Amino acid sequence: MAAPMRKNLLSFFSCCCQNATRMERRAVSSNAVRPKKRRFLKFLGLSLGAGVTTGIMVYYMAKKNLKKQTEEGKTTTNTIEMYRIMPLKAMSRAWGKFNQLELPVMLRRPLLGLYVWMFDCNVEEAMETELKNYKNLGEFFRRILKPDVRLISIKEELTNPADGKILHYGEVTDGILEQVKGVNYSVQHFLGPQTWLRDSSAPTPTTNQTDEEYFKGLNLKPGNKLFHCVVYLAPGDYHRFHSPAKWTINYRRHFPGELLSVNPGIARWIHGLFVLNERVVYMGEWEHGFFSYTAVGATNVGSIKIYCDQEMMTNVKHHPDTRRTPGVYFDKDFRKDPIQVEKGEMFGEFNLGSTVVLVFEAPENFVFNVVNDQKVRMGEPMGTCVM
Repeated sequence: MAAPMRKNLLSFFSCCCQNATRMERRAVSSNAVRPKKRRFLKFLGLSLGAGVTTGIMVYYMAKKNLKKQTEEGKTTTNTIEMYRIMPLKAMSRAWGKFNQLELPVMLRRPLLGLYVWMFDCNVEEAMETELKNYKNLGEFFRRILKPDVRLISIKEELTNPADGKILHYGEVTDGILEQVKGVNYSVQHFLGPQTWLRDSSAPTPTTNQTDEEYFKGLNLKPGNKLFHCVVYLAPGDYHRFHSPAKWTINYRRHFPGELLSVNPGIARWIHGLFVLNERVVYMGEWEHGFFSYTAVGATNVGSIKIYCDQEMMTNVKHHPDTRRTPGVYFDKDFRKDPIQVEKGEMFGEFNLGSTVVLVFEAPENFVFNVVNDQKVRMGEPMGTCVM
């Protein structure tokens, strides 16, 4: 981010706070504004200021450490730990509440217009193109697209689940995934114990498996391989995510982890980022065998909503602090009443940009139709089996 842009954002933050305070004082003296509106204006200035300040801090922290990592070949552990102790979950809950506040009609166009300009949103694709008709930021984040702007590819087995950028894709080897090129994490730590593969009467799988043993425990079909793909949704992207294939959900696992930024710069900086962060993993089967779909939380993502699992709630205050008790998760078994999901069906939504991770089994002749860092749109081809 260039220096002029940084100055503009800081100036905007300052103006928001000053204007909110000025309007509140004017309201107090003249009784022209109701107390509810005064509180809203004050909260508006403080929330926007906090959001902009946090964004700038995270951006420059990542940029600084990426440069240091490139020069020294390593990342400073102390700096990562300092970043992790920031109250990102509380800030994200506050941001989520702010997103649901009804904006005064007179402020909708300028505030939402600023967001559209900052993150290059394509409002013309939305069913509702008039900004003043969105009551709050949350409604704008979850805007529904016109039916003809995203077509679902029929001939490919797998389509892109969301608008975004491909961070990484490829074959999973010996139980190791790549979140970005050169930065690895374990599929065992990402998905957790293989309880979805056993009957309730069977013994609990061991938790001290090696990555290779865990990989073999997935029991892939003969001739099949395990693949994965990571799609990053930027703040300006369409925030709903869809099913990339026809499949059946048998199991859900919720990891109430941290809410670190999943910006590609941060993903290159922190190893195992997707293992640290809060995530909801849905596991089941598709035509080629094992299939999992994971929605990963991030900073300022107030909540992840899954349409076929309404009781699922993320970033809840009473959940344990996983910085002190890592590896905590909560399961739900759907095998008695499995959920059928159609290709292209709306699956869920983020309240700000985040990440979707697919880990799935497919024949060895499965080929991806995407490349790293490619901008993709929901419904476009992701991969298919070639003859």
